[in-house]
Amino acid sequence: MDISSYAQETMCYVGQYLVFEEAEELINNFTGADINAKQIERVCHLYGQAIEDEDLYNIEVDQYEEILPCQRDKTHYVSVDGSMYLTREDGWKEIKLGRIFEQQDIVRTSKSRTVLTDSQYVAHLGGSKDFPPKMEYHIENLKNKVFLADGATWIWNWVEDNYPDSVQIVDFFHAKEHLCEFANGYFKGKDRAGQWIDLQSDLLINKGVSPVIKALEGMGASKEKERLLNYYRKNEKRMQYHAFKEKGLLIGSGAIESAHKDVLQQRLKLSGQRWTMKGLQQMAQLRVVYKSGNADRIRKIIQKAA
Repeated sequence: MDISSYAQETMCYVGQYLVFEEAEELINNFTGADINAKQIERVCHLYGQAIEDEDLYNIEVDQYEEILPCQRDKTHYVSVDGSMYLTREDGWKEIKLGRIFEQQDIVRTSKSRTVLTDSQYVAHLGGSKDFPPKMEYHIENLKNKVFLADGATWIWNWVEDNYPDSVQIVDFFHAKEHLCEFANGYFKGKDRAGQWIDLQSDLLINKGVSPVIKALEGMGASKEKERLLNYYRKNEKRMQYHAFKEKGLLIGSGAIESAHKDVLQQRLKLSGQRWTMKGLQQMAQLRVVYKSGNADRIRKIIQKAA
């Protein structure tokens, strides 16, 4: 069956949005076509792989993405996180997702809520060695980078090795979570633990982590305390939240956490789904392309192949 370029583009869009059986029903009902789920699946995987191949080619040939001069000096946030997906070959495997957005993309819709109007996404199924080049392609030529992530060691090792002069921020809520876990085990009674948590949390957000470290150093010895101290000391410069807030910077990594749900999990983590490793990466690439607002990439690849 000869499938037109327009039909293939439609199959890619609907197939990355809905499970293939539902995509079949929607396309056929609205167009009167006679396309089946298996065809949609094959087309989605074909062009998901084409996007992956194009990305790897661009990295090899160009190394880094060209950035317009008017964009280079703007503040860009770079957030990275991972989540697990079920594969047929290797069980649960992690997809690392990166989100890049400008300070001006943060729009406040109410006193307690902000939305992001635009983002560039990067996804990779595999280890931490192969993911950074995909991120570096997009961010290398950005001058003012703010890295915002949880406390994963590999993330901060990568940032320190490649962008030591960048602004680095450990998610505030992640830092507080460690504080709560320690206090609930250290103190007897929820009231006492809660009072201590409230005091230290206030210091953490308004004075940075340094006074919290000092308070911990004056407490009785325990393995849990030493573990928390080591974590805070290692990330001390990344937990100066008062200074970050004074500069108007974000201190929470909710943007990347919500991105996992919106960009990947809504399509790739549905009930009963078990992907092949290759198929999972291909579909992740499709999701990333559309969610980044780059649907024209699919269109150009399809037209070139026609």
